[in-house]
Amino acid sequence: MNKLIRGIIAITGIVLLISGCAKKSSGHDDYPIQPVPFTAVKLTDNFWAPRIKKNALVTIPIAFGFCESTGRVKNFEIAAKLDTGKFQTIYPFDDSDVYKIIEGASYSLQTFPDPKLDAYLDSVIRKIGLAQEKDGYLYTNRTIAEMHGGKGLHEWASKNRWEQDSVLSHELYNLGHLYEAAVAHYQATGKRTLLDIAIKSADLVNKDFGWDRVKVYPGHQVIEMRLVKLYRVTGEKKYLDLARFFLDVRGPKGSQYNQANKKVIDQTEAVGHSVRATYMYSGMADIAAIENDKAYLNAITKIWEDLVFGKMYLTGGIGATGGNEGFADPFVLPNMSAYCETCASIGDIFFNHRLFLLHGETKYIDILEKTLYNSMLSGVSLSADRFFYPNPLESNGQYVRSAWFGCACCPSNIARFVPAIPGYVYAVTEKELYVNLFISNDAEIKMGKKIVKITQKANFPWDGKVEITLNPENRGKFDLKIRIPGWAANEAIPGGLYKFTDNNIEPVKFLVNGERVDIVPVKGYAMINRNWKTGDKVIVDFPMPVRKIVADERIKADVSKIAFQRGPLIFCAEWPDNDTGNVLDLMIRKDAPFTTEFVPSLLDGTQVIKTSGSQTKRTLEGSVEILKEEPVTLIPYALWNNRGAGQMMVWLPTTTQGSNPLPAPTIANRSKVRASKITKDLRAVNDQIEPSNSNDHSVSYYHWWPDKDKWEWVEYDFAKTETISKTKVYWFDDGPDGGCRIPNEWEILYLNGNIWEPVKAKTPYKITKNGWDSLSFKPVKAAAVKIKVKLNKNFAAGIYEWVVE
Repeated sequence: MNKLIRGIIAITGIVLLISGCAKKSSGHDDYPIQPVPFTAVKLTDNFWAPRIKKNALVTIPIAFGFCESTGRVKNFEIAAKLDTGKFQTIYPFDDSDVYKIIEGASYSLQTFPDPKLDAYLDSVIRKIGLAQEKDGYLYTNRTIAEMHGGKGLHEWASKNRWEQDSVLSHELYNLGHLYEAAVAHYQATGKRTLLDIAIKSADLVNKDFGWDRVKVYPGHQVIEMRLVKLYRVTGEKKYLDLARFFLDVRGPKGSQYNQANKKVIDQTEAVGHSVRATYMYSGMADIAAIENDKAYLNAITKIWEDLVFGKMYLTGGIGATGGNEGFADPFVLPNMSAYCETCASIGDIFFNHRLFLLHGETKYIDILEKTLYNSMLSGVSLSADRFFYPNPLESNGQYVRSAWFGCACCPSNIARFVPAIPGYVYAVTEKELYVNLFISNDAEIKMGKKIVKITQKANFPWDGKVEITLNPENRGKFDLKIRIPGWAANEAIPGGLYKFTDNNIEPVKFLVNGERVDIVPVKGYAMINRNWKTGDKVIVDFPMPVRKIVADERIKADVSKIAFQRGPLIFCAEWPDNDTGNVLDLMIRKDAPFTTEFVPSLLDGTQVIKTSGSQTKRTLEGSVEILKEEPVTLIPYALWNNRGAGQMMVWLPTTTQGSNPLPAPTIANRSKVRASKITKDLRAVNDQIEPSNSNDHSVSYYHWWPDKDKWEWVEYDFAKTETISKTKVYWFDDGPDGGCRIPNEWEILYLNGNIWEPVKAKTPYKITKNGWDSLSFKPVKAAAVKIKVKLNKNFAAGIYEWVVE
């Protein structure tokens, strides 16, 4: 295929690879607004363009490297009979990581051509093709197991194909990512190799599933929106019908965890696993657009409101709990235990972009932008080779980015999402050009029969001035719609879950060819209608003052706290920027003054906010004292944890009640802590932070997981000989979903000379969940004290706090 034809495919065949919104050739209905393909938008800024390049040079190569070293690629080789052995990896969905990275690599090739990468993709795709069974079935775990007489079939899969997909087999999940990768590779290279594999697979799925055949819904949604993409590329309506079948067959007697507790059109709340949810909502949006389905549209509209009005973090992150990797009840948004999975942020970007394409309202892009610049971006390090799975809003040093994960969905999702970011900048109809994100770029946009070249010059997210130059092929009239972000219009988030503490009166300014124009927003957009000609220039100046934010009072975790925002960025306090290395004990005055400046030498160049605050500290008498005021520096949340693990906090307390004071100098606090299992969490046992219950993930705890059915211990070595007579302990128990329970028994020993002896108890040893277990014993003089813990036969145990008096 020559370069001209390949270029035509790249520009006209892709409208939005990552969201699956490429315009189909059949002429049926689709989204009323169409995105501009990322291949038509070349970023020239100093924020996103370097990150996209690092994704190509660092993230994608290391992701493929881990797929090779962990056996993910070898699974295909064994299934293809190019090698021998058993299934190499942990999970049956590990095939999907290879597909997602192929997708990302395909996107990257269009921005950074790389013959070696192109050839490598060909070699991997060949292995995938050979691993595919004759009838089109592709699931390496089953294929390899059948080579060994059924041995090695994953416990999540059943003896027969598809039967357990609504639970955990992930057969259809893998295929959804295969179809996405296949379309991306075809549109990037013009090669049909992977596309033909995907079509063969999809034809088998279409043959096997249906109202009169297999009626199993996908346990992990994603295939729905990817079948829509396959439909757009091939024009085969059977794939669209199959996508709808997988949605309509869902519920009402399934699990809330994967959104099968109700029929999809009857759902009104964001529930269950957040990644599964956003992928499903995105698929529903595709069907709503193409088939003009009002019931689907009504459902996802209500779900969006439920999510944004009560279940979204200030950073745009979603998913409050780790047990279900998903949503909790409205307003239950703990900070330290916030899950906010990176994949969920990407899924929510998909969802909000689709809602914008349906409605043309800025509120959806406001959420997209908030998520993009904060909770999504936090998922990858500045070096592009370390990744977060959860993205909490508070840390006591227990969180650190990893090079890879056993469940590696987040790194592979980053690899495929980042190169497609330019596709979110613009959108069009035949008579409207939407400017949604403000990133320096050069773009060539097709509006119906018109071609418009457009250039943006901006220093986002650090500066609010944007210069837009239009160069239409021919002079013509159309609407230029420039998004006015909520943060520039005194709205912290649609729906008011978070609010600015003040009302900024500085207006957004618009100049057209040097002349001031007054704007009446339409659905949040500044609409400028005129006969545009080459060289027309629009300058927009968005005020970017530092804003203080408060949360809805129903969010208990954020009561008596404030957060800071500037432009789209949420800021946080992190340990390296503050003198003591502690930030969790800080308290900020509500009226504390602040300044802001750009620091080129910090974190590859970043804006910082400087204010002042005071540390708080517990006293032995039980009160909290406020220490002297000291400088406090805040950095963008997305940049935290690039200088090592340590304390971080987004919501800053304004009262002592909301702070986590430094511990009082008790016997336990002054002691050296040792244990049978040394981890960084050991510091939790004497931090004097009491949980609300035994499954409170908002505070730190120490645990022995995955050990069980054995004796373990924690020891306090005293600074000097102490006389002790009381102790109490608060157990960690994350049942029914987790692996820790209260222990079977426990015992206190003290060090008498060189001999450990049990204390003589005056009260019985109790084992209590959701409360303190206290023990009084005959006073002893000791150099150290030890708590021995007998773990449950089937579970580990853990400790929040251990007090000695």
